[in-house]
Amino acid sequence: MWPKLVVNKFLRNSMGSNNFVADLPADCSSCFDDHNHEYSSLLASVKHFNRTDQETFEIFVSSWNVGGVAPPEDLDLEDWLNIRKSPADIYVFGFQEIVPLSAGNVLGSENSKISLKWNRIIKAALHKPRPLPTVDHSTEKDQQGSITGDCPQGFQCVISKQMVGIFISVWARSDLCKYIEHPNISCVGCGIMGWLGNKGSVSVRFLLRETSFCFVCSHLASGGREGDERHRNSDAAEILLRSGFPAGPQRNLPSKILDHDRVIWLGDLNYRIHLPDSTTRALVERRKWNVLLENDQLKAELMKGRIFRGWQEGVIKFAPTYKYYPNSEVYYGCSEEIQKSKKFRAPAWCDRIIWFGEGLKQSLYDRGECKLSDHRPVRAIFSTEVESFHNSSGFKCFLSGRIECFKSIKRTSSDELSVASL
Repeated sequence: MWPKLVVNKFLRNSMGSNNFVADLPADCSSCFDDHNHEYSSLLASVKHFNRTDQETFEIFVSSWNVGGVAPPEDLDLEDWLNIRKSPADIYVFGFQEIVPLSAGNVLGSENSKISLKWNRIIKAALHKPRPLPTVDHSTEKDQQGSITGDCPQGFQCVISKQMVGIFISVWARSDLCKYIEHPNISCVGCGIMGWLGNKGSVSVRFLLRETSFCFVCSHLASGGREGDERHRNSDAAEILLRSGFPAGPQRNLPSKILDHDRVIWLGDLNYRIHLPDSTTRALVERRKWNVLLENDQLKAELMKGRIFRGWQEGVIKFAPTYKYYPNSEVYYGCSEEIQKSKKFRAPAWCDRIIWFGEGLKQSLYDRGECKLSDHRPVRAIFSTEVESFHNSSGFKCFLSGRIECFKSIKRTSSDELSVASL
């Protein structure tokens, strides 16, 4: 019975590449390859004769291991998103352990109730009324400052996917969604037997105009003993090897994580601090972050090139994100009461956000203080340039009608096979 459950779970993960939730229709290019062939040929002609411009966008990325705790109905993410002061264009939310990692959840069917609840909370925060920008009416005598009203720019869920406790949800400004194409997912289980989803990754990719993006949300192997970092390295290597995306009808879309133009990896990477527990706790109490980071396993692996070769991480200026007593500001092992516990898990920066390649500039990297779980969330804000093509006047009139015709065909076909909306 148990082997049968394992095989069924593996097959569901392997065959569910397009089984995701979004506000947008799923990419159904395989349903009308003939139309896509002519459509892609037209686009190729446009690119050949047109000039390339650059547009700059802001991307908010967050990761949080919520320890199997369901979010309360009144959880407010507004301050965490910083949407009143500096709204981003794209929001990427990664979670780990949104459900307890019990045998039933690991081997059984996916329970989407919690992931849908997280999406409702995210949607409410993104669409919460906030002040509108000040408008300068030079011809009016009575000028007013900012006014309060509905969100001037809505957001839509581009793609979201759950694999056991790992969950990623990507949202974009509504006016950008028409330029987002080819959303796809790739799930890799690295847990029990090296294949189940209690550990592993859910990766999502899409094209924004002519630039490809890939976001990898992962939960790597745990363990604080010496040598456990090799298991995490192995998980990361398996994710890079086994993750794959459709190449598209013209075979011109990136199929592997590192083939994309912009790549961001977020999650509970589980790397620890390579010091005795008592030394780590003493340095944490004295807030000696630089000394601790000199012994951080992920930093060491990056420098030695054992894994994540070519990846970058912003400067860490915040306290370790793990491991706290729930609803507490106290780390495990840092009080007499907790020292009686059998589990001694020293503080560590388990929760990280890193990126690969050029084209991404990080402007923020910090942590939050919500006490929902034994982890604190981390966030980063990136600015990135996206390529867009503009028609020369000789092609604009002819091609615009043709391209809209093919897009209309795609929309009609997609409507018949669209994924469920939130």
